[in-house]
Amino acid sequence: MHHTEWIEKEPLKNILGAIQEAKIAVIGDFCLDVYWIIDMDRSEKSLETGKETHPVREQRYSLGGAGNVVANLVDMGVGEVYAFGVRGQDPFGEELYRLLLDKEVNCEHLITDSPEYWQTLTYCKPFIGEEELSRLDMGNFNQLSDHTATELIDRFAAQLSEFNVIIVNQQVESGIHTLFFQACLKKVMDDQPDKIFIYDGRHIHDVYTSAWLKINDHEAAQRIGHSFDPHDIVPKKLAVQAAKELYERYKKPIIVTCGDRGCVVQGPKQSLSIPGIQVLGKIDSVGAGDSFLAGLAASLAAEAPLDQAAQIGNFVAAVTITKIGRTGTATPQEILATGTHPAYVYEPELAKDQRQARYWKDSDIEVVRSFPDAVDIKIAIFDHDGTISTLREGWEEVMEPMMIRAIMGDHYASADESLYHRIRARVNKYIDQTTGIQTLTQMQGLVNMVREFELVPGDRILDAKGYKEIYNDALMQRVKRRIERLEKGELEIEDVVLKNAPQFLHLLHKAGIKLYLASGTDTPDVIAEATALGYADLFQGRIYGSEGKMDQEAKQVVLDRILADIGAARNHLITFGDGPVEMRETFQRGGLTMGIASDEIRRYGLNADKRTRLIRAGAMSIVSDFSQIQQLKTFLQI
Repeated sequence: MHHTEWIEKEPLKNILGAIQEAKIAVIGDFCLDVYWIIDMDRSEKSLETGKETHPVREQRYSLGGAGNVVANLVDMGVGEVYAFGVRGQDPFGEELYRLLLDKEVNCEHLITDSPEYWQTLTYCKPFIGEEELSRLDMGNFNQLSDHTATELIDRFAAQLSEFNVIIVNQQVESGIHTLFFQACLKKVMDDQPDKIFIYDGRHIHDVYTSAWLKINDHEAAQRIGHSFDPHDIVPKKLAVQAAKELYERYKKPIIVTCGDRGCVVQGPKQSLSIPGIQVLGKIDSVGAGDSFLAGLAASLAAEAPLDQAAQIGNFVAAVTITKIGRTGTATPQEILATGTHPAYVYEPELAKDQRQARYWKDSDIEVVRSFPDAVDIKIAIFDHDGTISTLREGWEEVMEPMMIRAIMGDHYASADESLYHRIRARVNKYIDQTTGIQTLTQMQGLVNMVREFELVPGDRILDAKGYKEIYNDALMQRVKRRIERLEKGELEIEDVVLKNAPQFLHLLHKAGIKLYLASGTDTPDVIAEATALGYADLFQGRIYGSEGKMDQEAKQVVLDRILADIGAARNHLITFGDGPVEMRETFQRGGLTMGIASDEIRRYGLNADKRTRLIRAGAMSIVSDFSQIQQLKTFLQI
């Protein structure tokens, strides 16, 4: 099983452009999702029943099932999308039809069946606050008539030659896929072996064997005899095994989705593990499978290779799960933005389980993936805080209360305990996710959270720079006190750096390796702190920090500049860091990565949480500090 190559920006743009010429059909269970937002402030007791009423303050309607797949295809720019399905003669059917027409979907073949056989598949979801009440479902007693099934299949077969890709959706047991319909559709598919059909279904197995199979890891594991609780994680190795066995069974490409851990692709000539993508902030995974499917199918219709099509499916899903409280879709611009710098997640199972760690010889150097045999390091990039310096140790203790106060505003002292703890948990999760990125970008996330909780009036919400100033002022008080103690001799350099970090820098410098310092902290502050700690001169002016631009991450800028100079000789470059950004940016560009899973309080020894983050971001090796300096020298062939 190989990891796929990262799709470059230009090929991605070309595929998204070609999608505009594609023609895709979706045949399946078209559903309507109904959201009723209840406000009990206007509730009254019913005279007829004596029970409290549920006043609906807001109602929303969105496409579900095959409809959600269609919506995703349209919004990502597919040229023509055709809907083949059934709706009822009811108000929900009219709303379903209207929503599809609004998307400019070809609905000529969305057949209306008679009320005795069919109600529009509808899922009514009442909410009080954030709590979803018992759902009301329409269409559970549907029974598609053979006459309607025949008409739908005949229409589909008549236009089949026009489509680049066909998606077969099976959402519910009371949908269009009766035994009679299955037999008819299977014959049409079997008669067209060169057409790409992609089947995504919940209840029907081993029928549409001419189709490519898109399936989630739980379903794939079950198909080969393994059962898991819905909340359990299916090991990626088992997903790989399932993909291989299912390919041998059907002789058609198999795509197994593994949630935020990416997907597995098994084809006739390839067996690939495609990493998931880290998404910052609050997410809503409802409909993510449909989004992935749409991205996959649209890319295949644009003649993208299967591995790239699966990556684009990941990009689409990574965008849509950020659309909270609705079944989201992704535009070409959003897909391109995500795909240009995807935050891939690598080796998630190893990252969570230290028992799987492998170490180099008799050392504490963990080897996640092997370095090339011929390593000739000429350039070393270092993050600063937590990698060399511990002057800013405890920054999280400053950021957490600052963010909580910003979100709660005047409600900080009076809010109930449950709200306070909900906000605190949200802040801590966000800080954990964004460790290593520049402060200004973190503060933009804070702006979004302040708006999300709606506790602060809009005219009192600061911008990212305003919040950064508040945070930086508080943090710098702590840093300045430590520098003052250094200057007074109350602290030694060794008290505010990782074990042997300055000695390791001197070793590399003496070996003729060009050193760079790249930090998410503001450039003047990085320079001042490196100077105070006595090693700024080793970098010979190559110190880079944040320049106050959210679209320019200092570590990305440095890497792009270096790699432009050294070209393909990636075994000449290594990055050391305790944050995900520098690991991910270097690894995706083909450089070597050593994660520093540092305990900043003790200044030596392993921080298990950092180890997890660094491996997920692409660290090829892990150390906790630089105490084993001679082993590091040998390992890195210096």
